[in-house]
Amino acid sequence: MSGNAARRKAIEGIASHSGMAPSFDYKNDKVEDLYGINVFSLEKMEKRLPKAIFRSLKNVIENGGKLDTTVAEVVASSMMDWALAHGATHYAHVFYPLTGLTAEKHDSFYEPSGGRLLATFSGKSLIQGEPDASSFPSGGLRATFEARGYTVWDVTSPAFIVEGVNGSTLCIPTAFVSWTGDALDKKTPLLRSMQALNRQAQRILKLFGHPDAGFIAATAGPEQEYFLIDSRLYHLRPDLYTCGRTLFGARPARGQEFEDQYFGTIPDRVLAYMMEVEREAFKLGIPLKTRHNEVAPGQYEVAPIFETANVAHDHQQLTMTILKKVARKHGLVCLLAEKPFAGVNGSGKHVNWSLGGAKVGNLLDPGDNPHDNAQFLTFATAVIRAVSLHQGVLRAFVASAGNDHRLGANEAPPAILSIYLGDQLTGVFSQIQKSGAATSTKRGGALQIGVDTLPVLSKDAGDRNRTSPFAFTGNKFEFRAVGSAFSIAGPLFLLNTIIADSIQYIADALEKATKGDPKKLDAALQKLLQEILNEHGKIIFNGNGYSEEWAVEAAKRGLKNLKSTPEALPEVTTKATIAVFERQGVLRRHELESREELSYEGYINTVRTESKLMLEIGRTQIYPSVNRYIAELSAARGGVAGAGVELNDGVLERITALQCAFADALATLEKQRDTPSGAPHKKALLARDNILPAMQKVRELADSLEELVADDLWPLPSYQELLFLR
Repeated sequence: MSGNAARRKAIEGIASHSGMAPSFDYKNDKVEDLYGINVFSLEKMEKRLPKAIFRSLKNVIENGGKLDTTVAEVVASSMMDWALAHGATHYAHVFYPLTGLTAEKHDSFYEPSGGRLLATFSGKSLIQGEPDASSFPSGGLRATFEARGYTVWDVTSPAFIVEGVNGSTLCIPTAFVSWTGDALDKKTPLLRSMQALNRQAQRILKLFGHPDAGFIAATAGPEQEYFLIDSRLYHLRPDLYTCGRTLFGARPARGQEFEDQYFGTIPDRVLAYMMEVEREAFKLGIPLKTRHNEVAPGQYEVAPIFETANVAHDHQQLTMTILKKVARKHGLVCLLAEKPFAGVNGSGKHVNWSLGGAKVGNLLDPGDNPHDNAQFLTFATAVIRAVSLHQGVLRAFVASAGNDHRLGANEAPPAILSIYLGDQLTGVFSQIQKSGAATSTKRGGALQIGVDTLPVLSKDAGDRNRTSPFAFTGNKFEFRAVGSAFSIAGPLFLLNTIIADSIQYIADALEKATKGDPKKLDAALQKLLQEILNEHGKIIFNGNGYSEEWAVEAAKRGLKNLKSTPEALPEVTTKATIAVFERQGVLRRHELESREELSYEGYINTVRTESKLMLEIGRTQIYPSVNRYIAELSAARGGVAGAGVELNDGVLERITALQCAFADALATLEKQRDTPSGAPHKKALLARDNILPAMQKVRELADSLEELVADDLWPLPSYQELLFLR
């Protein structure tokens, strides 16, 4: 079947799509009955475990510490019984290697015993597994022959059941470390960073009269943007199913310029998909809250309620899996790449971050009078200092070849890191900068709408800023530069680490100044916060982050503008970065160096893979199709000329010139692909400076040809079809 015939068949199938039968009885199956049914939660454990065992386990989960092996044996037996009752035949230690994806090794509960199968699951099997570590990327942490690695049960993240077509599997969230104790995963440094944050926050809270504040945890609520396209069109685009983004595609007559997609009515097929995603998520205890159309055609978003950071991470990984899995059932494909389509908005993963505890509440809640809330001002100032000092590594931790296509574009935060505080908090912190103390808070008042029948609304004291990469949004900070395909573990453990370090800096200074005398706290705090804000207030910016003027102003302030991954990645192993990670006990120098190396490899491999595929598609699909059209035009011109009519519209000459230029551009790209060599940083720079511009030239010529070649000869589904056919 020719490319165009396959396109037409796909379009006909989409046009005749009648939906799929509901997989649940939405009128009678109550959502509240579904929530958490596949999770071995604290509530389930309390019902199944002896009281003493449950208390011991709960204490470890909520307050830290080591799990007793006898407790593990009882928990393992109870967990197995629960899993078997849910149809599970296997258990899997689920871990998160440095690929950024999810990995799992399945083992059967059943073993032969006396001519029959007997289900067994020991405490040791629950606590520790041993997958082959040599086949996972380590960035030089381990040689290939050094294969031993351990998965270690993360007791703070509940086990859960994944349902399959022919059975179920008990999944146990774990950390993944080498035989030498190095972190081979995303989870281990996240857990370490949460300990560091708790340790330092306790010192500040003790100064404020909370000697028994309970565990202070980072919390997160990651928003997930994604695209949906019909699977029949997807499988006709080798660039999409190989790279996750389109390497070719002329801009359609209509994109997002009508601004009618955002928060628009959700198409029936998409809404059916979203509802099933939610139900599958609810079964796993994932608290999805929001769903809506995003800005670009075919783009959508889902967002959960806040959870403890490591659980939020695990749930985010599961959410991405669910989004992809359920899409297939509905004849759709979920694209999580940052920039699948040129010319329309890309996708991000806004990571909302805060911290607090059950006894002290949200430590970033300013309350009604932020100027009087010294505790809030202290923690917020720690965040300001951390982002100012470590703006470079914050940019590095969201750097990738995919995210480079999005960052700095008109729909995404710029590559310059800054903090938006809003008018209310900016006013409070400005007062502290000037005098060391704040005496007033700007009020919001009432919003006059001008319609008598509408209620009077309370007006916030400041607007929101969607151009800021790091914005305060009420009682949390929103890190908006994270890419949609990213694991949130990296951004989370980085935030935890640098903020813990700033809290330590403040705690050290206050403890030294007060020497245990609480009467000295106010004066010491005023002086310290003023010093910090005068030094680091340059990071605060409430204006338009997309403007050219901001780039000029940011340079005057001394802020970094790291526009590409090769520029950003050296920040991972600066002296300052290594010092803060080692000081907080999160990652050692060689562990950071391994992550930098893997990031370089990921960037280089992505660019080289995409460029090779561009050559293949260009030479085996686009070039032959254009040649056929040139032959048709030549034959048509000869036919008309033979009838005594001159055909001089210039189309043939124009297409022929573009085709020749296209062939030359492909040859140039092939030549540039052969040039990268040397150290990873040099190879990454060569990929950015040589391969990517050559790819852009190939694309520009191909897209120009697409706008001229007869539709029945063009081999690839168009943007019009991909973005609008649902």
